[in-house]
This record gives sequence, structure tokens and C-alpha cells, in this order.
Amino acid sequence: MEVPRHWRLRKQRYALVGETCPHCGARIFPARDVCPQCGGEAKESFKFSGKGKVFSFTRMHSVPAGFERNAPYTVALVKLEEGPVVTAQLTDLDEKGVKIGTPVEMVTRRIREDGDERGMLIYSYKFRPVMAE
Repeated sequence: MEVPRHWRLRKQRYALVGETCPHCGARIFPARDVCPQCGGEAKESFKFSGKGKVFSFTRMHSVPAGFERNAPYTVALVKLEEGPVVTAQLTDLDEKGVKIGTPVEMVTRRIREDGDERGMLIYSYKFRPVMAE
């Protein structure tokens, strides 16, 4: 991801900020100008709780350029409490791994470096299993 695009997406990548449709009440992530449910204009910001459940997952062994340092890693579809399904890496997994239905919470973690060792560090959301209280 190029640096300018990364900065444009900061709110959604660091705080899961999307939108609420004022016409039908749908929660939308990522933010977009038109509600995918009713087609109305959607411009009201909404901060998601960051809590959800694993809907599906896979273990990545052959990874895209820039992610080799993290391989293998787990990628999941996470159904947020508020409705949308997001794709994200899972982190902080124990030896048991993960299963469908596992409660998870959003955390901000480093995704990769842009360029050499002096390049920009790219952070975004990942999800981890909910920690016992």
C-alpha cells in the first residue's frame, strides 16, 4: 500500500470507523458514499466496538510480498457485533489456534514495513481471541 493511501485510511485502520446509514440504519464498514443495503447516501461516522466472532478462517503459508516475515499466519472473516464482516489477520493465538465462533477483539498491530529498514512502519487492525478477565 502506498503511503498517501495509508494515511487516508487511518480512521478505519486504527479505530474501525465506518458509517451508519441515516435512511435504513445499516452499519457500514469500510465507509462508502452509498449504503449497500438501501442505496441511500451514508455519511454519518460510526465507531465500531471492535468485538466480534470468527466467521471463517484460513492459515496462510504462501504469502504476498512484504508479509514473508509473518508467515505462516491466520486470516479470518470476523463478523462484528454491529453486523459487518471484515477480513483481518488474527494474532496472539495459542497452540490450540482458533475455531469458528471464537470471540475476538480488535487490536492495532504492525502489518509490515514499507521499504528498507528505515522505511515507514504500517499499522492496522488485527483481531485476537478475547482475553479472559
